[in-house]
Amino acid sequence: MSVGSGLHRARSFMVLATGLYRLSHLVAGAVAVVQHQRDSALSWLGLGVAVTSSLLVFGRARTRGWFGAWPPGVDAVLVGCCLPFAVLAGGIDGPQGLSWAMLLGGSASAVCAVAFVPVAAVGAAVAALTATHAVGYLLAGADVAVLAAHLNALVWSAVLARVFWWYLRRQGQLLDTATAQALAAEAERARYAERIAHHRDLHDTVLATLTAIASGRADADALPVRERCAREAAYLRRLVQRHASEDDAPGVAAALERAVRSAESLGLRVTAQYQNLQDIPGPAAAALGSALTEALNNVLRHAGTRRAWVTASGHPGGLSVSVVDRGPGFDPLSVPAGRGLASSVRARMREAGGAVEVDSAPGEGTRIALRWPA
Repeated sequence: MSVGSGLHRARSFMVLATGLYRLSHLVAGAVAVVQHQRDSALSWLGLGVAVTSSLLVFGRARTRGWFGAWPPGVDAVLVGCCLPFAVLAGGIDGPQGLSWAMLLGGSASAVCAVAFVPVAAVGAAVAALTATHAVGYLLAGADVAVLAAHLNALVWSAVLARVFWWYLRRQGQLLDTATAQALAAEAERARYAERIAHHRDLHDTVLATLTAIASGRADADALPVRERCAREAAYLRRLVQRHASEDDAPGVAAALERAVRSAESLGLRVTAQYQNLQDIPGPAAAALGSALTEALNNVLRHAGTRRAWVTASGHPGGLSVSVVDRGPGFDPLSVPAGRGLASSVRARMREAGGAVEVDSAPGEGTRIALRWPA
């Protein structure tokens, strides 16, 4: 489940709602103890236990994303079932002095209704709370109307919390399903657009070349024609390689392919391999494509060779691209600031949250590694 999913938001809302419900009962309890039971050590102790249990239940739910089973169960036993008898043992006078402890049972039943998955577990928790609260109020001398009103509120706190959680959970799941369908549709549209672009490229390149050779308008033995055929054969190999895996990311693949085709159009022979390309954010894909373009341009300008090797491989959450040439190499520390490597390659990757590594030495060729994220 992703952080921003509908189910996550439904859980966050229920944690907040039940937490506020508990907070209202704690405030009422604090006021009652301060005003009427300040001399009762057991009342102060019970209020402290209620606060501590609340911090455990809701603090844990906030940090972990949900309640779990045992914290609400412990809270129901301590705050819901034991607290009223502790207050009674402190010597309170009449059912009015017990009411703040009884209130906390309502929020305990609401938390159990949300946190426990089986309906039977919720029913058992509410039954235990109802029985102990009935005994507590009877021991305090409450009349039937007070007892019935409180037990009614206790039960309906659980019922309403369960219904709210069921509805929000269902809406969150529907939202997640709709989001997944929208993302799948968008990915399919991107793949379709890429296929159309490839069809146009094939028509303008490979098909045009073959047609010219077949019609006799181009000499298949001429050096320019052979070079063009070699470039287009390399393009076809990359195209087959990219579509061999269903995990390819259209945006990333298109950005890398544009960089390779741009270098090939300037006369550089590029051998490229794409392996398990991962879907990454658009700005990062664009930065990788632009940095690769400039890295290949550097091969053309400075390496003194017409050949380069490009390897792009995905890893969980990211992508790595390497450019290798067998030119004379150089000392990376001696490159003046402001040249293409610093301003166009490093700067682009750094701004997108990526990194660049340069491995080169005089007479050893050059390897430039682009990595996202850094």
